[in-house]
Amino acid sequence: MPLTRITLPQNSSESHIAALSEILHRTLVETFDVPEQDRFQIFERLPASQRVYDRHYLSGSRSDNFTLFMLFAGKPRSTAQKAAFCHQLVQRLEQQLAIHPDDVMVVIQFNTLSDWSFSQGQLCDREAK
Repeated sequence: MPLTRITLPQNSSESHIAALSEILHRTLVETFDVPEQDRFQIFERLPASQRVYDRHYLSGSRSDNFTLFMLFAGKPRSTAQKAAFCHQLVQRLEQQLAIHPDDVMVVIQFNTLSDWSFSQGQLCDREAK
């Protein structure tokens, strides 16, 4: 049950966002043990003035196409799962949307199921199906 917030350039088209959404979801399902129907994504298109980042910090060279994925998940994943997710995501974004790997940053944060309320104000206290 990850929730992913994706911040991308203001000029990103609806078709670009739809393709990115599908790539992200496919990759989560295949590498991160996410159920098929579990899709929660928030897209933010921001102007350059509101996306402040260092173009070289721990990267080759970020461009104006810099895209940030902030993933919040209710159960921990292994280092191997996190690495597989990041690697596959970057590879697919480059192949299918021509997003350079230097322009992709992923932040993964874990919490517990009891930190989530999916509806009706009730905290989740069981494994999601």
